[in-house]
Amino acid sequence: MILEMKVPSPGESITEVEIATWLVADGDYVEKDQPIAEVDSDKATLELPAEESGIITLKAEEGDVVAVGAIICLIDLDGKKPEGVVANKEAKIETPKIAEKPVTSSTLEKTYASGTASPAAKKILDEKNIKSDEVKGSGRDGRITKDDAVNAVPSMGAPTGGSRNSERKKMSMLRRKVAQRLVAVKNETAMLTTFNEVDMQPIFDLRKEFKEDFKSKHGVGLGFMSFFTLAVVRALKLFPDVNAMIDGDYKIMHNFQDISIAVSGPKGLMVPVIRNAENLSFRGVESEVKRLALRAREGEITVDEMTGGTFTITNGGVFGSMLSTPIINPPQSGILGMHNIIERPVAINGEVVIRPIMYVALSYDHRVIDGRESVGFLVAVKEALENPVDILMNNDIKKALEL
Repeated sequence: MILEMKVPSPGESITEVEIATWLVADGDYVEKDQPIAEVDSDKATLELPAEESGIITLKAEEGDVVAVGAIICLIDLDGKKPEGVVANKEAKIETPKIAEKPVTSSTLEKTYASGTASPAAKKILDEKNIKSDEVKGSGRDGRITKDDAVNAVPSMGAPTGGSRNSERKKMSMLRRKVAQRLVAVKNETAMLTTFNEVDMQPIFDLRKEFKEDFKSKHGVGLGFMSFFTLAVVRALKLFPDVNAMIDGDYKIMHNFQDISIAVSGPKGLMVPVIRNAENLSFRGVESEVKRLALRAREGEITVDEMTGGTFTITNGGVFGSMLSTPIINPPQSGILGMHNIIERPVAINGEVVIRPIMYVALSYDHRVIDGRESVGFLVAVKEALENPVDILMNNDIKKALEL
């Protein structure tokens, strides 16, 4: 009996995926639930498990874009497991591709020698005054392709002694979609950025005094994200336009705060969502941040967990960024950028003192948010972070931290 494996739907509104990597080879024996492929959608990379055990026949190549519901492989359920073969359901095994014909010394010479230039390549090389034997061809049998000619650099008469190799690699569907969205945001929104600075000393003092008790009690660290998330939730309530979004000729207002947090994952930037952050305590935010970050870094995050969100927080400071202008995460209207914390001289009560300062940036869609709201929002975030005991903890630290 032959089982036809079709592309499952990764989530609502996704109609096609790209075969990123086959984890098995054509003709391999696979076990039920064994990972057989990684597929890219425009929102995430997903792992595809075998639906049954048997001999697999691949019906799509790596890099192919296939529709949801299309057949990508066949599994012969009557196929027998070869003796001595143990299918690994956990490890992702890279299967080397088999050469179409034996590799001999003459083949190697032909591969690495300069071959004939294609007509288009020859024209380009002639315009550059470059001889064909000066170019290493990347085509079949060493043939010089148009790309080889375009990338060729005229010799200056002296060897450089360094490698000048280049690699042409197709971007994943996720990366291509991110690129499209970023360009669309720049072209379709009236994006501006306003800046401020935050004295992080009060938060430093709180973390120094209570972080050990907090971790011992709740099993998670008392980080900066809980302070920033709760400060943002408060500011969104004070300036609800920052929590709104445009839908055609309408402005959609939200009475909840779903906060997207940017997380660096193995396939690039992921933006999972903390749902109803307005109902969470310090412990609740830190637990949710840890859960979502781990799922993103382990490649287990789902499309549903990254869908939605009314406002985004991104932390470039973990990579050393001093200041940036973050790009809005559509269809949201605002994004807060956190940055690294540096000890700087500041004037307090007429005296110059050294304080841990973080620059913060709010990028916003001016079509929805006016200057008064954007500046007021960022000032409200700054006030809450510089006065966390009064504003975020209602003057009861142990109750706020549930200690």
